Amino acid sequence: METKYAALRRATEETAAVDSHAHNLVADGSAFPFLRCFSEADGADALAFVPHTLSFKRSLRDIAALYNCEASLEKVERFRRAEGLSSISSKCFQAANLSAILIDDGIEFDKMLELEAHKEFAPTVDRILRIEKLAEKIINDESFSASSWTLDSFTEIFVTKLKSVADKIVGLKSIAAYRSGLEIDPNVSKTDAEDGFRKELSGQRPLRITNKSFIDYLFTSSLEIAVLYHLPMQIHTGFGDKDLDLRKCNPLHLRAVLEDERFSKCQIVLLHASYPFSKEASYLASVYSQVYLDFGLAIPKLSVQGMISSLKELLELAPMNKVMFSTDGYAFPETYYLGARRARDVVYRVLSAACEDGDLSIQEAIEAVEDILRRNAMHLYKLNFANGSVSEITTAVDNSLSLSYVEQDVLFVRIVWNDASGQHRCRVVPAGRFYDIARKKGVGLTFASMGMSSFTDGPADGTNLTGVGEIRLVPDMSTLLRLPWSRREEMVMADMQIRPGVAWEYCPRNALRKVTKVLLDEFNVTMMAGFENEFYLRKKIVSGEKELWVPYDNTPYCSTTAFDGASSILQDVYSSLKAAEIVVEQLHAEAGKGQFEVALKYVLCTLAADQLIYAREIIKSVARKHGVMATFLPKPDLNDMGSGCHVHLSLWDNDQNVFMGSSESNFYGMSRVGEKFLAGVYYHLPSVLAFTAPHPNSYNRIQPNTWSGAYLCWGKENREAPLRTACPPGVPLDLVSNFEIKCFDACANPHLGLAAIVAAGIDGLRRGLKLPEPIESNPADYASKLKRLPTDLLESVESLAADKILHELIGDKLVTAVIAVRKAEIDHYAKNPEAFADLIHRY
Repeated sequence: METKYAALRRATEETAAVDSHAHNLVADGSAFPFLRCFSEADGADALAFVPHTLSFKRSLRDIAALYNCEASLEKVERFRRAEGLSSISSKCFQAANLSAILIDDGIEFDKMLELEAHKEFAPTVDRILRIEKLAEKIINDESFSASSWTLDSFTEIFVTKLKSVADKIVGLKSIAAYRSGLEIDPNVSKTDAEDGFRKELSGQRPLRITNKSFIDYLFTSSLEIAVLYHLPMQIHTGFGDKDLDLRKCNPLHLRAVLEDERFSKCQIVLLHASYPFSKEASYLASVYSQVYLDFGLAIPKLSVQGMISSLKELLELAPMNKVMFSTDGYAFPETYYLGARRARDVVYRVLSAACEDGDLSIQEAIEAVEDILRRNAMHLYKLNFANGSVSEITTAVDNSLSLSYVEQDVLFVRIVWNDASGQHRCRVVPAGRFYDIARKKGVGLTFASMGMSSFTDGPADGTNLTGVGEIRLVPDMSTLLRLPWSRREEMVMADMQIRPGVAWEYCPRNALRKVTKVLLDEFNVTMMAGFENEFYLRKKIVSGEKELWVPYDNTPYCSTTAFDGASSILQDVYSSLKAAEIVVEQLHAEAGKGQFEVALKYVLCTLAADQLIYAREIIKSVARKHGVMATFLPKPDLNDMGSGCHVHLSLWDNDQNVFMGSSESNFYGMSRVGEKFLAGVYYHLPSVLAFTAPHPNSYNRIQPNTWSGAYLCWGKENREAPLRTACPPGVPLDLVSNFEIKCFDACANPHLGLAAIVAAGIDGLRRGLKLPEPIESNPADYASKLKRLPTDLLESVESLAADKILHELIGDKLVTAVIAVRKAEIDHYAKNPEAFADLIHRY
């Protein structure tokens, strides 16, 4: 997905942003504690808990990475002292990439810098005037005698001062939320306001205004000036430090102000994403033309998911040209950097997700970046500079990505498919042509491609597929992946289409989608799958003129020595899988010489099949970079252990595991739905093997006493059974959460293998099939009573040929082609047994 949205990522990272709400920095030696950089908490007791917050831990790492120092508070503070304010400010503001800063200088810090000093760090610095601060300054000025004051005399001075600076500021700000709350009465009576004013004057100096009637009057008087001079009014909403009452900071309390006709043209900016009232703010911006939103402070003070959730909630209803970025930076230049860095990342994540969901096109998302980070603030605050625009991106990108950018960044795109013999194949397109043409129109491919076998690249007899006729390989852009081991290449899974939008009946991905749709439509159930990848690492030696691939080591199951010896390879494998967003649950050495296993987390089965192909590509390619070979062949050495691709399967109704039993329905830990589905797999298993163990070599692996499932049976936690129900940690002992199929290997096309399993399960559900009693010990002990699973591929093929259910659900033409490929391989390897040796290069 990252590469798919490369231009969007570039826009978020390169746009010179307008910071529309921030505060003054402090000089070196200020008493203001650096720990306040990470939290709104105040006081030693509260600040002592700050290092235990998600925001602190993440932000400290971000700052340490910028400074290239150890991620500890002590080391960061030491670096700050050594570098000095000018140096660290330069680093932070350069990394933040801000074209303008709008500063509310109404907060007073120890050794606070004047507004002009900030122009060293940003091209444009403008002022936001805080109305409560101005009022307090007027009242606290010793040249005025409180006894002679009236509300009118105060108002005259207050309005005069506001008017005198109206052309020197870009907006007003109110912190009424901190003082008396947002339920402001725009029609407060002059009598109540006068009474409130008198109460304020009777207090001690310096005065801090708190009387609600007086604040309501002050706010309304300021709005009148804002309307007159076309100045936006920023309003603190939502969370902040402990001075405020959060219950009174919900922006819905502003309804009386918003409904007042006098102020309908006054642009009101709700600050801080109104968190935790982001949805309420979004609603207000959607129904009131004068309401705008600013998400500073929420980003970066929340957790990553909190930031994403808050911005998503703002955009649920609010127009994108009403949502603005700010850092809410204060005191320390690091706060500006953190706000900008995280805002860019969160904006990218939210907008790319909107593209994935179909809410936005990439072009529209890039336009939204310009709006949110820059253009909305420029328009609202009437800023007149033009540097830092990403217009060159937005004009170059229409419904396709900027070709010039793509070609600088990516050279090739591999369009990947997996054929009937389970081999990974690809067509490679230069990136410029891919993004210009192939990503929408696909590339041509011969009909013969789905008739090829593991020993020849021609169609097998009986497949009904020849070199006459062509399909289109159409990229599924949701699967686009930058190759972790080759950063100038991408790969993408392809659908096979006979014409645009029409699936080819031989397409494996479509076959899986088709049967999972039946499962969902008829039973409201989806299937999740998690694969265990077993493979051998081999190293090359040259003996005379012969090139030999020998075991990487000679160690036992779960050997610490084996893992240590291959640790550098496995670390790279893990990192590459993580970069591909493929979740690894466990890694360990297996029982064979140089054999390892990488177990993947369960996901929706259609995604699991794609991820399995990508995982194999990653493992093989990373191994190759380390000078060794990874082979997934089921039985590369007839005298050693086999490699399976065991798959764990479960059934889900929305977020509920419906394979698992309950107090109402419990058959050996399974639900009734679970039992019927598994019974279908049980009864069709000999036919299913033609898909999941599809090569003659597969049956060298499926032998008794090798944990591969040689007999037709099932059992709870029975690793010798081909079907094992599992009770992993966290599941009650009397229940099972999933079942495992042992007889699945890497010669299988994962989409076809899973399609066959789903088809078998559907038959079990339709017919209400029941399972026999489980086998609770080694099935080999019951060899005289249990039916042996097919001992060779021919038996499986014969079962499949007679299985009308799988023909019907998967598609007769596709099943016919699969059978023909299997028969060709049976014949070839029977006549050429030495050819097995070459298969380590194909699987």
